[in-house]
Amino acid sequence: MGFPKAVFKVTEVKNCPLYSYGDVFAVTGITISMNSAEENTFVNTTIIYSPINKEKCKILSGDLTKIIIQYDRADKIPVCMISCSGCSGVLRLEYTKAMELEENGKGDDYAKELASMIHLLSDFAFFKNIDKENLENVVQFFRLNKLEKDDIVIRKGDPSGNFYIIISGSVNVINEGGMTISTLTKGDVFGEMSLICNDTVGATIQVREPSSILYIDRKNFQKILEQYPSIQLYFTRLMAKRLTKSNIVRTEDLSSGMIGNLAEIPAEALFQTLNMNNKTGILTINELNSGTARFSFRQGSLIKAKYNAHDGEAAFYEILKEQAGRFRFTPGIPPEDFEIPEIGYFMKLLMEGMRRLDEVRDRKTN
Repeated sequence: MGFPKAVFKVTEVKNCPLYSYGDVFAVTGITISMNSAEENTFVNTTIIYSPINKEKCKILSGDLTKIIIQYDRADKIPVCMISCSGCSGVLRLEYTKAMELEENGKGDDYAKELASMIHLLSDFAFFKNIDKENLENVVQFFRLNKLEKDDIVIRKGDPSGNFYIIISGSVNVINEGGMTISTLTKGDVFGEMSLICNDTVGATIQVREPSSILYIDRKNFQKILEQYPSIQLYFTRLMAKRLTKSNIVRTEDLSSGMIGNLAEIPAEALFQTLNMNNKTGILTINELNSGTARFSFRQGSLIKAKYNAHDGEAAFYEILKEQAGRFRFTPGIPPEDFEIPEIGYFMKLLMEGMRRLDEVRDRKTN
């Protein structure tokens, strides 16, 4: 007898002498009966399973054991990030509860068709972020749509709804003037910006040639992001790349400071760019509904946040609600701020902020 197995995955590593990004640790426990002449006693013992063919780190094992002891059972552990307290290297791990995606009501024939694609999909950049044993489970919650030339997949200004992956064929990205600004082909994705940033669709997508496209709805998309931190990193890089390409924010501006307006650059896009480009400095936002907001970054990590009466995560969530205000980013922070711990893993903060905004909007419409 014992508590269920908990799984922790390495999501950040720097100069760790033993482990690499993506390594997985399993923590479980058993109850041992200790018999004596007087009585039977039971002792709970924690067991740490390190990655195959890698040495066991006593310090990290101790850190994981403390988590189990703190919450008594693996199924009581909240979604969290932990940092190894060990040597000179940096190692961070994430624990997430088992994913419970909602079924889409697909029939056996559809399931078989998707199953036949597993080998093909495993080579796609998006699916490479999902370990092989979970790939089939995740794929079954996508739907497959076969479209003809000139079909419209999504239209600029539509509410955000789905995330799309092109399996075969190609589509054109069309601006509001009806001009094709780029073409997406096999393996490319679209629709994620409106879902992550909780905004309307930014461009019309029109089928260029007969195409097969996988898509997943908002609710299951968010659950996949919560389950797989590596996918969060994939989207962090993708979003920053697209922001730079579209000249919404020019990376070179960040070295000397940056001035702008939230009406032109939403708060989530602004924070995303500072995070992705590992910037160190202070972001000040004025002319807001509740005064001035101030955020400090160290190498892209958010370490201080203050807006009105809110501090830390609460201030970050509040600023995402603002749609107007002027901002200034000034490079550099005081020396003492280099020792301040980060507020939280950025992509997780962003996704939680978007989820809260969704709840507020839902309450207003109901």
